[in-house]
Amino acid sequence: MVVRRRLRAVLYPLLLYAFSGAADAYFIWHAVNDDRGLKTNEIYERQIASLRENLTNLTAERRRREHRVALLSGMTIDRDLLDEEARARLGLADKNDLIVFLSPQSR
Repeated sequence: MVVRRRLRAVLYPLLLYAFSGAADAYFIWHAVNDDRGLKTNEIYERQIASLRENLTNLTAERRRREHRVALLSGMTIDRDLLDEEARARLGLADKNDLIVFLSPQSR
């Protein structure tokens, strides 16, 4: 009888602490790692930075292309650019032409 009471007096608090510790660990883990957790904010910040960098690159590319289109249209046409585009699209070159290929970044 006395052994049962001592066992109950020790086991009940132990089980209560173990259960509450497991419940706390469960909720804390989900608060940090879940879809709306604390780590998700860091991931979203990295994605936002990557997308902003991509946006600046695409904006610069668009400006370059708009500039080239503006040179090919309108009242005055840049003859060198027109010749360059025609030769590039048709794949034509004269045997005496000196062709220098530039990377797209140097344009």
